[in-house]
Amino acid sequence: MPYANTEAMQQFLDRFAATIADDEHVVMVLDQAGWHDSRALSVPANVTLVALPPYSLELNPVECVWLYLKEHFLSHRLYDDHNAIVDAACKARRRLTAQAGHIKSLCTYPWNPKVKT
Repeated sequence: MPYANTEAMQQFLDRFAATIADDEHVVMVLDQAGWHDSRALSVPANVTLVALPPYSLELNPVECVWLYLKEHFLSHRLYDDHNAIVDAACKARRRLTAQAGHIKSLCTYPWNPKVKT
């Protein structure tokens, strides 16, 4: 989606909720971006939104992924248009996900509990 807004978040939640099994419930941890405000969203019954405290980057491990992508693939470059930005971001994501275990190493903090999958 080209926009990060409440409408896009609502579409994401609706589509995501449709993938959840009938006997499951998902807790989604979000930062406090304006479009994550649950008062403006119709949150599906099988999803609970939990907001992180403000200014708590250390509680949001995906911030380390964004930092890595920016430092290694996306910063200090000029892009011709929106499509070029999307292409660069997709290429960066593919390069990162091709490195087995790298995302886990970026998102694992010593104080995080171990999660069994």
